[in-house]
Amino acid sequence: LGNNLNQRDVIAVRRTVSGLLKLLYPHGVFGKEEVRPCLTYALELRRRIKEQLKKLGGMEFFDVHFSYLDNETLEEFFVNVPEQGGSQLIPEGLGKPGVVHMVTKGGTGQLGLYRFETQMTPGNGKHSTSGLGSNTPAKEAIRVGFDYFKGNLNRISATAKFSEHEYHLHAVELHNSGPSTKTSLAALIAFCSILMGKPVQEQMVVLGDMTLGGVVNPVEDLAGSLQLAMDSGGKRVLLPMASASDIPTVPAEIFSKFQ
Repeated sequence: LGNNLNQRDVIAVRRTVSGLLKLLYPHGVFGKEEVRPCLTYALELRRRIKEQLKKLGGMEFFDVHFSYLDNETLEEFFVNVPEQGGSQLIPEGLGKPGVVHMVTKGGTGQLGLYRFETQMTPGNGKHSTSGLGSNTPAKEAIRVGFDYFKGNLNRISATAKFSEHEYHLHAVELHNSGPSTKTSLAALIAFCSILMGKPVQEQMVVLGDMTLGGVVNPVEDLAGSLQLAMDSGGKRVLLPMASASDIPTVPAEIFSKFQ
């Protein structure tokens, strides 16, 4: 078993696997491939328990990146749970200009992963949004990012012709956590990316929010946000300086996974 499992986790997983094997193979004859689904199921169950304990608080519950090793090949297999994201939600490689991933709290109050997809077409400098339904506060958050983008063009690019294009931003909820009202910073980055024709760094996750005056706010639940970003396939994070004082609250096992 991987190094994120403590002694209580190991005992719980082994007992669950033992019980499943006795039920499925009462004759006692089974091989490695028969054990694998039982072990995966047991690790998923134990991780769900620790995810609940993590919400109650306590640094000891943040080691939830469960895995097991094949003793023959020494290959390590990580076990994710669907509700906590999957390693393929943020694809490998450079994305298209205007595509930005972010982690923040949604309308349900739970952390979620969002993807912004931006397009630029000939026009007169207007912007539109989709994917947010009739949620006015969520649309206003995008508007804040766009207005800051529009008002600071000379600091973004001296040659880009802003007024000759229209900008459309589509929001995708990857965890069904509801439209978020803390998306201004990610929206600004998406608009800058599409205008400049340059993608953000590969597997980058944006954290934090900003005001119309350009003040960047700290991240809510930094440790939980980094955990979700890691589980979803993120390798890099854009972290506000306002959250620097919260870094000691993040377990080293999580923080060391990012650039």
